[in-house]
Amino acid sequence: MRKYLAELIGTYALVFCGTGAIIINEQAAGVITHLGISITFGLIVMSMIYTLGDVSGAHINPAVSIAFTIAGRFPVKFLPFYLLSQISGAILASLTLKGLFPDNLLLGTTLPAGSQWQSLTMEFILTFFLMLVIFRVSTGSKELGMVAGLAIGSVVGLEAMFAGPISGASMNPARSLGPAIVSGQFSSLWVYLLSPVAGAMAAVPVFNLLKPESNASGHETL
Repeated sequence: MRKYLAELIGTYALVFCGTGAIIINEQAAGVITHLGISITFGLIVMSMIYTLGDVSGAHINPAVSIAFTIAGRFPVKFLPFYLLSQISGAILASLTLKGLFPDNLLLGTTLPAGSQWQSLTMEFILTFFLMLVIFRVSTGSKELGMVAGLAIGSVVGLEAMFAGPISGASMNPARSLGPAIVSGQFSSLWVYLLSPVAGAMAAVPVFNLLKPESNASGHETL
């Protein structure tokens, strides 16, 4: 239960702070700016990794949990409960924001700026790179230490910075699902459910190819 509660809290914090920054930017006539929103997403991910990484791994993203499971680095028996906790946290955060800003129609919902296929491709590539970084800096399914939080938070902020105006740079089905359910904006939701999961899954075989080989004594070789 500690792990599931940690995933719920972590995903709640991600959606509340990240989409909250989008909403407040709209309410305050752009005072936060797109750069500020990107930094907010990166910082809250980094903060949750440092806070919850030793409890649940701070996945706070269904695509990450699914990819870890496929890679054999996360027990499949925990996966449904992680997904439920993450989605619940996202919905609760969006409900909180709806209560705070009842006149906001979108609540930070991710919507394509261009075609759905453009955003589908963008989200696939963004999540692929994010998951590759997570694989490289994590231990098992746990994201621990200074390197993991800084690296993963930086990638989230970087990708949100340049790709946000096109696809919303979700890279996270729960982050998109929560605002969509509460706001009732389902027109492009399939893009943000399918593409991040596919991108994270695509990172699994690439990570396996990049792993150092081990010799007979168990030491890594180049």
